[in-house]
Amino acid sequence: MKAKFKNPRAKHDFQGRTCSITGVGSYVPEKILTNADLEKTVETSDEWITTRTGIKERRIAAKEEFTSDMAAKAAQRAMKMAGVAASQVDLIIVATITPDMPFPATACLVQQKIGAKRTAAFDLEAACSGFIYGLEIGQQFIMSRTYDTVLVIGAEKLSSITDWSDRNTCVLFGDGAGAAVLQNRENSHGLLTAVMGADGAKAGLLSMPGGGSARPATADSVAAKLHFLRMDGKETFKNAVQAMQSAAQEVLKRCEIDISKIKCVIPHQANQRIIDVVGERLGATPEQLFVNLHKYGNTSAASVAIALDEAVAAKRIQRGDLVLLVVFGAGLTWGAAVIEW
Repeated sequence: MKAKFKNPRAKHDFQGRTCSITGVGSYVPEKILTNADLEKTVETSDEWITTRTGIKERRIAAKEEFTSDMAAKAAQRAMKMAGVAASQVDLIIVATITPDMPFPATACLVQQKIGAKRTAAFDLEAACSGFIYGLEIGQQFIMSRTYDTVLVIGAEKLSSITDWSDRNTCVLFGDGAGAAVLQNRENSHGLLTAVMGADGAKAGLLSMPGGGSARPATADSVAAKLHFLRMDGKETFKNAVQAMQSAAQEVLKRCEIDISKIKCVIPHQANQRIIDVVGERLGATPEQLFVNLHKYGNTSAASVAIALDEAVAAKRIQRGDLVLLVVFGAGLTWGAAVIEW
């Protein structure tokens, strides 16, 4: 028996319109960088990395493989599942903190690579929370009937902004992309509700200081390694747990359900200890939690998108199941969403 729930969007007059994910897809590069490989370049060990993060390996994009390339491949796989041709796509949203270049938008480059000539396209930056931000933005266009088919992509080439001499950060991150096609689907509630949040007062906990208007690229900024990401791990951990817990509890409350009604919980894949603590505080069972962190590390905006695709492929999610996505990232940003699959 499927779970009973409240649809928070039902109070609005959408005349039967809903927004569902009709296709998902993901792509990760071929190159695998293991913990053993990192032992050769920085002072670390497989045991140290595994016990503190849960990560065993991560994927690294080739030198000439860019964020737009990975995004396009994930998008094409999602479109294939949804049965959508490039000519049917109305809008492309790419969530990323590692665009091919500051401008134009990586979404425009993806548009060209998948042959979607008539689409609108833009990027959004919410770090690891980007995919949920993108889903919520995309569904607004569907529900308002502005567009019929929206492509939301989370894609990152984090290896391009990683300081490979910093053992505290280089062990954490990987490259990849995940995508979802949003459309109206009859007899489905689809994206039931979402929470998004931010706290700019804590922006310094996780950032890449250089390259923007505050600290433009100079010889000094490069020498000071300002163009690599920096993180206060302890404070980020504490904020992540609290924000993810609160966001998840809020969306469950809106739908008037408890965690037992959720078939699959897909948290941001950043650290196994964060996943474990958040899961425990929510009352989720290990069977409900979907984890692929050990294979890919933290892929930022691509994280939950890749995990969602793999959960569907593994048949962890069936039509009509309730899915909880919950994320946290730089900004600080966070979010959660409940979806009827």
